[in-house]
Amino acid sequence: MAGHSKFKNIMHRKGAQDKKRSNLFSKLSREITVAAKMGMPDPDMNPRLRLAVNAAKAQSMPKDNIQRAIDKASATDGENYEEVRYEGYGPGGSAIIVEALTDNRNRTATAVRTAFSKNGGNLGTEGSVQHGFERLGLIEYPASVGDEEKVLEAAMEAGAEDIESTDDGHTIWTAADDLHQVATDLEKSLGEAENVKLAWKPNLTVDMDEKGASTLLKLIDTLDDDDDVQTVWGNYEISDEVMAKLD
Repeated sequence: MAGHSKFKNIMHRKGAQDKKRSNLFSKLSREITVAAKMGMPDPDMNPRLRLAVNAAKAQSMPKDNIQRAIDKASATDGENYEEVRYEGYGPGGSAIIVEALTDNRNRTATAVRTAFSKNGGNLGTEGSVQHGFERLGLIEYPASVGDEEKVLEAAMEAGAEDIESTDDGHTIWTAADDLHQVATDLEKSLGEAENVKLAWKPNLTVDMDEKGASTLLKLIDTLDDDDDVQTVWGNYEISDEVMAKLD
């Protein structure tokens, strides 16, 4: 069950970028508001809201901001966001899935299409790359939480499907429908996770050379900078050697 995560370096790079972006709290707030509006405004009664709140806490979002985002769901004059998913192809044969929350589909579609076209990719049709991914639950813990054996035992008892441990930390995969329960059980044994969310995990990855990786990361940065874009997933792998040349 254990092994090297083929896109761990990408996720870590993205995590570092997320913390630096000034609009991170805005994106987290939007997800909280949408989750609260779709179900109960109580995280204990709304699995999606609980995941959104946990993600916000992992990024040190203040409690007042979180509560305001929840309260916003019941405001009659609030924006109405809808979930939109875009699929496309990046440099080097990579496949990209973009998840967004938007109040203007035309604006978001134009921005995403432009990002792809200006950075070595092209936007595909719905379902064009999704078949190469699996929808799973993702839970991440830092290496400091314990060794691989401890985390493996806790993950198995909680009903997780897989675990990948590296020097950077532990990545735990669950069935999509089990994410909330597994995360809750793991919190009791390992403490609060760094990251809990639904993810698109690629069935196969493609290795990127230095040129392709450089263009691909520009595409990801452009997408990440869009206020409507929540998450970007891909099937690419960039080796530590290539990453070192790009840093």
